[in-house]
Amino acid sequence: MTTEQVVPRPPGGMDADVLVRVTGMHVHFPIKTGGGLRPVRGAVRAVDGVDLQIRRGETLGLVGESGCGKSTLGNALLRLVEPTSGRVEFGGVDVTNLSRRDLRRWRRRAAMVFQDPFASLDPRRTIAESVSEPLAIHGLHRGRDRRRRRVGELLEMVGLNPDHRDRYPHEFSGGQRQRVGIARALAGEPEFVVCDEPIASLDVSVQAQVMNLLVRLQRELGLTYLFVSHDVAAVGQVSDRVAVMYLGRIVEVGPAAGVAAAPEHPYTEALLSAVPVPEPARERTRERIVLRGDVPSPAAPPSGCRFRTRCPKVFEPCPDHDPVLQPVEPDHSAACHLHGVTDVQQT
Repeated sequence: MTTEQVVPRPPGGMDADVLVRVTGMHVHFPIKTGGGLRPVRGAVRAVDGVDLQIRRGETLGLVGESGCGKSTLGNALLRLVEPTSGRVEFGGVDVTNLSRRDLRRWRRRAAMVFQDPFASLDPRRTIAESVSEPLAIHGLHRGRDRRRRRVGELLEMVGLNPDHRDRYPHEFSGGQRQRVGIARALAGEPEFVVCDEPIASLDVSVQAQVMNLLVRLQRELGLTYLFVSHDVAAVGQVSDRVAVMYLGRIVEVGPAAGVAAAPEHPYTEALLSAVPVPEPARERTRERIVLRGDVPSPAAPPSGCRFRTRCPKVFEPCPDHDPVLQPVEPDHSAACHLHGVTDVQQT
């Protein structure tokens, strides 16, 4: 992916406090036969029964193919998309039932770095205006001079020249714009940051620079990250733990090194087999797993195991029983009948 080495991170402890706990998360988007008041004829089940924990101070990588529900889940954690059902606890507080007023206060503690830094920045506003907006919303650093100084500090923190604060987004490169987006996310001094494909729109030459920046800021500020990406290699480099998502469900979660070395779900195996190995001899001889068919529609997922229509290891229980996540190693779980799962989820 890159030629620059990413700063290594220490592994997250198993006994670390849970900052974010997701229970029974569903996000369904109705399908209507037409506009207006016409009846609903179904739903796109973008997120369909997710249980997840994010520990304080760690980076949890969320990986999967495009359309699997990763970004929707990240948005639902911050209530940028309203969950259909389920519960999100942040530091023990249920944020899914907060009033609008309380939600606005809580959002100071959580922020998002968006995928496309050009689309997420208002082209008519200067960088200073965009970065200072969270300061105004949350009543921080009151006064024009204090707020301007704080914007300069935030820009310097992400590696930008504070003297450029009065420039507009089009005057910056893609990597610089993403740094502006990170500065804006940090303006409210959050504890938790959702990084939604933060390097996907960047040139390969600057991807590692932005990832290193995120790692450094996490160490300096004590941040907790949900790092959403379809890039398995990038997720493995910056994450303490990895959750693998397929068709609205988490199918495997465990330590990043453990998942990479010994994946416990056939879908994870297939994703990892597509990651290039920087050793020519090994790259030529290793087995690649090519999945058959296309990802099914989230409006009509398959019965039983959702991966069965593409799985190279499908067998008798898969069409009738929906496997649940169960431990296969310490701190490592997978939802697969190969591990003897006989429980069923609602399908």
